[in-house]
Parts: sequence; C-alpha cells; structure tokens
Amino acid sequence: MVSTYFSYDLIHRDMRASLQRVSDEAIVARQTAYYKENIGKVSTVDEFLDDYQLYSYAMKAFGLEDMTYAVAFMRKVLESDLNDDNSFANKLTDERYREFAAAFNFSTTTATVQTDAQLDEMIGLYGQTITDADEAVEEETRYYNVMMGNITSVDQLLGNERLRSYVFTAYGIDEKTYSREMVRNVLTSDPADPASYINTVTKPQLDTIKTQLADAQEALKDEDLTAAEKAALYQKISSYQNSIATLNAYVDLAATYDFNADGSVPASGRAQSEEMAKHVNELYILSASRVSSSAAKLNKEYFEEKIGSITTVSELVNDSRMLSYIRTAFDLTGVTIVKATIENILTSDPDDPDSYINKFGKGNKDFLALRMAFNFQTDGTLAAGDTAQTQTQTATTSGRYMSRYDDKDVEADEKALTLFKADMMSVTSVADFMESDAVYNYALKAVGLDPATANPRTIKQVLQSDLSNPKSYVYTLKDERYVTLATLFNFTADGSAGAPLLAQAELDVQSTAKEYIVAKSAFGTEDDKKLAEAEAEYYSSEIQKVKSLADLLAEPRLLAFVMTAHDIDPASVDLKTLYDIFTSDLDDRDSFINSEADPKFRSLVASFNFDQEGNLVRTDTEGVQTKRGLYEALDNYIRQTLEEEAGNDNQGVRLALYFERKGMEITSYYDILADTALQEFINVTYGIPDEMSGADVDMQVKMMERYFDIEDFQDPQKLKKVIERFTVMYDTTYNVTYDPILAIFDSSGSAGVSADTLLAMAQLKSG
Repeated sequence: MVSTYFSYDLIHRDMRASLQRVSDEAIVARQTAYYKENIGKVSTVDEFLDDYQLYSYAMKAFGLEDMTYAVAFMRKVLESDLNDDNSFANKLTDERYREFAAAFNFSTTTATVQTDAQLDEMIGLYGQTITDADEAVEEETRYYNVMMGNITSVDQLLGNERLRSYVFTAYGIDEKTYSREMVRNVLTSDPADPASYINTVTKPQLDTIKTQLADAQEALKDEDLTAAEKAALYQKISSYQNSIATLNAYVDLAATYDFNADGSVPASGRAQSEEMAKHVNELYILSASRVSSSAAKLNKEYFEEKIGSITTVSELVNDSRMLSYIRTAFDLTGVTIVKATIENILTSDPDDPDSYINKFGKGNKDFLALRMAFNFQTDGTLAAGDTAQTQTQTATTSGRYMSRYDDKDVEADEKALTLFKADMMSVTSVADFMESDAVYNYALKAVGLDPATANPRTIKQVLQSDLSNPKSYVYTLKDERYVTLATLFNFTADGSAGAPLLAQAELDVQSTAKEYIVAKSAFGTEDDKKLAEAEAEYYSSEIQKVKSLADLLAEPRLLAFVMTAHDIDPASVDLKTLYDIFTSDLDDRDSFINSEADPKFRSLVASFNFDQEGNLVRTDTEGVQTKRGLYEALDNYIRQTLEEEAGNDNQGVRLALYFERKGMEITSYYDILADTALQEFINVTYGIPDEMSGADVDMQVKMMERYFDIEDFQDPQKLKKVIERFTVMYDTTYNVTYDPILAIFDSSGSAGVSADTLLAMAQLKSG
C-alpha cells in the first residue's frame, strides 16, 4: 500500500494541477456549470432551497453536505442578519454556517438612497465646486484680458463664445434671449455721436420706460385700486425695472468698447482701454452670487482708494459698497443693523455713558471696534488735520474684512447642508428628491449644476440611469457633472431606493474586517485587538469611497488591510503584480491569477466588484450572492471534492488535506475540540489516546498545550512539518484493513454535525 505521506504529497506538491484535474471531471464540470449559470436567476430563499442541484452544490462547497436534509434549519441560517450578534447563524458556534450565510445576500443588502460615504463625498464636492468657481473667475478674467488685446472686430468678440459669455455675465445679458443685432449695434455705437444707435434708439427707449415706471408707481398710490389692479401694476413695475436695468447695461456697454461703426477696431488697435477692461473685470467678478476671493480683493482696493477722500460719516454710509465693506469687517450684518445704526455708532462718544454706543450697544465689542476704527467727531465731521482713518486703522479694517468676507456664504452653506440632511430623512424615491428644494438644490450645486437652469426631466432621468451600463441615459449627455450626480445616490430604474454600488459588498466588508481582526489579535494582547478594531473601522469607512481599482491601488493602507485579512503578506507583492492579478479573468485557467499568482488571491480579487478594466460594476449574481460568495462556492466545491476523492483511497490523505486547509484558521485549542476531524488529526499526530475525548474540556486543552504551541500552525513551514508527522503516525496507527476514520466524515468533506448544531435543530423543531 502506498504511504499516506506519498499519496498526500502527490496531491499537495502541485495543488493547482490537482484541483484542475478534479474540476475537469465530467460530473464536477457539469454541476459547476449549472451552478454558475443558474445561481444568478435565484432571487429568494425559497427559490434557492427548491432547486436541489443549486442548494446541494452550495452545501457541499461549505462543508455542510451532511446537513442538506435540514432545509428548515438552513432557511434560518440564510435568513439570519449577520450584523446582529444574536441572529441564528451568529449564535451557532460552528463557523461554517456563518460563512455559508455570508456567501449570500438574502437578508443583508440594505437599500439606501445615500450612504454616509456618498454624503461625505457630496459635501466635499460642494466645497470643491465653490473653490473651482473662485478659481474659474480668476482664470476667465485672465483669459479675457489676454484675448481682448488680439480682438480686431466686434464680430470676432461676439463669435468667441468664452469672451461673449464673460461680457454678457458682466452686464447681466441673457445668453438665451439676446438679440445679436442689437448687441452689435450697441457695441459699435459712439456715445459722443448724437446719431449713433445708443443715442437714437437705446436712450430714447430708456427714457420712455422710465416715464412709464414713474406713472405706474404714481398710479399705485391710488387707494381705490382693487387687489387685481394692484397686482397688475406691481407686475408692470417689475417689468419696467428689469428693462431699465438692461438698457442701462447697454448704455454702459457702449461706453466701455471702442469699436468703429463698421465693427472694426480704431487706429489704436485695441477694442478697449485698460481702464475700460478693468471696469468690465469688476462687473464680472462682482456679478457672482457669492463673494469670491477676487471680489473681496476688489472691494478691499475700492475701500482703501476711497477712504482717504471721505470727510464725513454721511459720505461713508451713503456709498453702498463702502457701507457693506465696514458692516462685513465688523460683523454688523444682521437685519436689525441698518445704515442709521452704523452712522450712530460712528458719531458716538465712547466716553459718554448716554451715547448711542453705550446706551444701545451695551458693551457690544463690534460696536466699539467700529467706532475706534474711525476718527469722526460726534457731528459726523473730521477735526482739522484728521483723516477718516489712519493707515493702521485702514489696515485693521481691511484685515477684519478679508477674514470675514465669506462668513455669510459659509453660514448659508451650513444651513443648506442642515436642511439637506433633514429633508433626506424622508427621501425614499426620485420623486421625493425632485420635490424637495433643499435636497435638489444642494445636490445640484455640489456637482456644479445650476438648480435654476437645470432641466428637472433631465435630472430625473440621470438619477434613474444604470451606471454599470455604458449606454444608459446619463452617459449620452457627455457631461461628467451628471455622472457624478448619479454616483452620489442609489436610485433604481423605477426611481426607488436601491443598494449602493460599492467596491465591496456589505457582507464582504464585514468579513474582511473580521478576518483582519482575527489575524492581528488572535495571539496578541487586548491592545492589539483594540488597534485591529480601530483599523477595521477605518477600512469599513474608507473602502466605501473607492470607485475603481486605481483608487484601491493608490491606498496602501487599505491594500495592506485587505491583504492581511486574506493571509497575504503586503510586502510580498508589488503594485504592477497586483494590477495584473486584479485585471485577470477568474474564469480563465490560463489567466495570470490562475496560473502564476498564489491561490489566496482568488478570494481577495473575488471580494471586489471590479471588471477586467478596473471599473466598478454590479455583478450578475448580486441579487442573491456576492461575487466573492460565488467564487468561494465554486473553489470550495472543487476542494471538497478533491478531499473526498482522496479519502476514497486513503482517509489519512483526506485528513491531511483537510488540516492543510483549516490549520491556519485555528486560533484556539477549543477550535480543535469543536471539530472532530481536527481533533482526530491532532490525536493521531501526537499519539493522544482516543479515550481523552471523554475527559473534561479544560483537561484536554492542557493535554494539547503540553504537546504543541497552537501558534505554530500560523507558520507555513511548521504547519508542513506537523502534516508530515501526521502522515507517518497515521500509517503507524491505522495499518489495518478497516479504517475507523471513515466514520468521522460520514460522506462529507468536513467535521460532521456538531453537538451545538444538533441542539439548535432540536430547539428549532420544538419551537
């Protein structure tokens, strides 16, 4: 008879070839093909349990073949919430049941409109959009100033979309409704020529509308007007005011460009002077809805240039731009702070207890700071020789302004986020999203879309697009802003909440975290465990932000975590090799991962939802089984079959192969006692009498501690020596025709049914 060691080594020395031989067997190949083709069609526990071929395949794969008959029991396992420590599967001491449940998605995939990671990403994008807009203002201004030096005709200006947009934004001209002929006529007008378009058409229109406005405002004073008549007048007044603003912009526009009547530039060769260009720059920069850093600098320059010529408080507060500047600088922007308030503060005597600043300010530090920043007398004038501010006072005022100019915008952003979070609590569909102004506006602004101009129908279709389908609606728009918006939410094609598209399924994240903690703390201290748990929290949070293989490879901390969890030394593989492994075809036996990489990488790669290009995708079987669960089932089935076939010739070989597979997972002597096959392996290896199995558990543990250190099983070389010792001892111990080991497996590839499981089944029946 061939020795157990030789038979084991024949299989072990080229495990890849041994497994391939088994997978090529006709019946195995047929069963595996059926499982791969049909598991994705299953959507409920009942469908799975009713398909005996699928169900029995999975049971054998996870070493539970001898429990295939216990359908009701396995239903409770599959329906267990693995996030709940008290769930049925988690309360069973046999880890095989939890591993089995973890390979499926029957009860744990959570539909959610937006995950915490997506919320964090959106908040970050919101801030980045503000920063980008600020930078865009500077870049567009730079471009305008450079290009205007090369403009040779008015048609060239209007034909350059970027320049035209800059000018129209500066003057508030609607790009969608403007008349090119009218704008061209304005730009080629000479304000000094009475016969020019601006003087013969624009200004007369302006005068007419001003008269109409005055008439409407006068008519509004009539106390006998009905509500309907008043509403009509208010509408007219609003229309007149808008028209006046537009015509005034045209008058200003004509004054800031020097085009000839035929549209050419004058002899100077420039369409406008530097002073004119600066004026347009200011209009553009100040037109933004929020105060950018560029706008703040302009306001600072304006204040510092003007303050030297201010001689009275009245002059200061009647300049709306100066007034806004000092209100912001001294944090006096509340609705109750009006122009008169500022004037009263600036004319108060700080030493007079009855002055405004003391009587009404009541020690307000901002009131006092504003008063001390100016040198006005109580009558609002300056004493002979005084200036409104010294250089030091101006520097202090400007310093305060530059540190506070965007406080109101930041406050508004924070309020918008608060409202977004509050409304999101009741958003369960795209319809809810569209109906909530707080949600709709914040989300669109975050990706750089204008809620006021965006098409709601387009937004709805974007949110319902399938990001894993390159032909879906969102990609036809050719605009990354819409793609980004779709990635921030998890709506399905019918607009309901769906499962988030993650680099790892929720169960895989949980399993990875658990495996890491075990790897780092099984033989360590309590502090080691706390560190591992903290790192697991970090991983569980950060892995949700990974959107591609490139993202993962760029995060060494995440890579080290996941490789450690899969018992792979992070230092043993470089990024190029990792890329080749992750982009391999798991189903192609000749691919890099299947021909050259350590088999452990199959489990690692299968735990991520990347395609062969490294993009994040939804797997075909996502509804019932994770990608990792699928390949784990396929690989386990082949391994179980290999061990079973080896046992047909020599049960010692089967035990050796089983221990080879399970040995490094053993972290406690009690793990051995809970598995009859592992216990038999140890008894044979170290010559422990079978009678010891009836002894007190603690006594059995002490016995094993005398023979071996359980940590040795974590060392591949020491594990190999233990297996070699077993094969020798097995032949010595069981050199008989009848092999009592056969009863241990009872036709399964595992340790059989534990006492814990039998008790659970009994309780299930009694319940």
